[in-house]
Amino acid sequence: MDSIHIQIPSIIENIRIIESFIDNVKEAYQISDDIYGNIMVAVTEAVNNAIVHGNKQDRTKNVDLSLHFHEDMIRFVVEDEGEGFDYHHLPDPTDPENLHKPHGRGIYLIKQLCDEVKFKNNGKCIELIFYINGQY
Repeated sequence: MDSIHIQIPSIIENIRIIESFIDNVKEAYQISDDIYGNIMVAVTEAVNNAIVHGNKQDRTKNVDLSLHFHEDMIRFVVEDEGEGFDYHHLPDPTDPENLHKPHGRGIYLIKQLCDEVKFKNNGKCIELIFYINGQY
């Protein structure tokens, strides 16, 4: 199993660092375009949530991103220094009363793009799991 870890300050522009990181991972491990697209959107959304909602864009707080390659899956772990959130009771963004709200779709989107999503540490940590069927 390979593991890679990076840490970024909670500045929204640092999403570019995460995008470059994912591009490099795609090249290094020959990840298919289908999985790559899902990874790019889900991981950048999770990091964005950590910066904006978790750490409240406090530049003194960091977001940690780690990546773990297994034979048949890739696992990304995003962790912030915020207070966490109640991930058991999120509003449904597909509910008609929520369709026009400007926020509230990120976790829903992440769950649609990943094969598995796990929350830990009161919502301060999210694991995004992508199955790759032994091919990457």
